[in-house]
Amino acid sequence: MSGNIKNKAVIFSAPSGAGKTTIVHHLLEVFDELAFSISACSRPRRHNERKGEDYHFLSIDNFKAKIANNEFVEWEEVYKNNFYGTLKAEVERIWAEGKIVIFDVDVVGGLNLKKYFGDNGLAIFVKPPSIQHLEDRLRTRETETEASIGRRLGKAEQELKTASQFDYVLLNDQLEKTFEEAECVIKNFLEK
Repeated sequence: MSGNIKNKAVIFSAPSGAGKTTIVHHLLEVFDELAFSISACSRPRRHNERKGEDYHFLSIDNFKAKIANNEFVEWEEVYKNNFYGTLKAEVERIWAEGKIVIFDVDVVGGLNLKKYFGDNGLAIFVKPPSIQHLEDRLRTRETETEASIGRRLGKAEQELKTASQFDYVLLNDQLEKTFEEAECVIKNFLEK
């Protein structure tokens, strides 16, 4: 790419189950300039997740200590004692490699990152075709309890109301078409 990539960030946010992770993984295969920012969290690791690859898994006390030491670009308590955040050291590591950081975060985290990076960031909201589609995807994962599905769907309804606060809204109704649109948006941003 011909644009200046120094200190740029691409932020993908969406309600849980909207497909943002699938889109981000696709973009990482297409664009060598991108490097994934591994978020930190205090929740237990799921059976299919790898420490330091999917998340930096921290204890609640360790997470709170890092908050106190101002080690996060952004963080939030998504659910009680369930913290998520972006470590400053993670962003600096990616920039030191000469790469553009790409984030896969929830909606509040995305808005916080958009504010933090300003014009150097591109915040994309991935919109599902419907709430029913989200519910179907969450059930297909087989990683969620009925209570967590209900909680996530309630949260998703609120998150959908924030779509207009992002730089770009990407409707994920046909995956191949969504991939193409995402590639085009990222290419334009990188060439700025």
